[in-house]
Amino acid sequence: MADYIFNEHNKEEFPPAHTAEHLLNQTMIRIFGCERSYNAHVERKKSKMSFHLDHKPSRQEEKEIERRMNELIDEDLPVTFEFVTRENLPEGIDVDRLPDGVSETIRLVRIGDYDVCPCIGKHVRSTSQIGRFEMLGTNWDEHERSFRVRFKIV
Repeated sequence: MADYIFNEHNKEEFPPAHTAEHLLNQTMIRIFGCERSYNAHVERKKSKMSFHLDHKPSRQEEKEIERRMNELIDEDLPVTFEFVTRENLPEGIDVDRLPDGVSETIRLVRIGDYDVCPCIGKHVRSTSQIGRFEMLGTNWDEHERSFRVRFKIV
């Protein structure tokens, strides 16, 4: 494999939680039709991600997020990488979210057929290595139309 030069990466991710971040982003997109999170703090002990939504999720919708996340983890989806140029990004990849001065070659992370996203972080090899997704709580900000999910991987 060729040696690609990527942007500097200044974070040491916990691969199970970081991979779960990708799954949660796509799960929220599919359930609520929203964008990927606009603010994420993903750590080994606990994590939080915030999404702009059109309504406050019901308790049933919150339970569905957790159920779907654990279902995806149990499906043992492969986590693979693909290298593409900026001009050859697949449809649906938002170039506005790439950092300024991003390298010409972009690494895409694919989780089965469920999610694809540019990312240079560390990930598990398959979703079954994540563990269990536990939702710790949520917050809704009516003014901002913002839904924060707090979770941990056990």
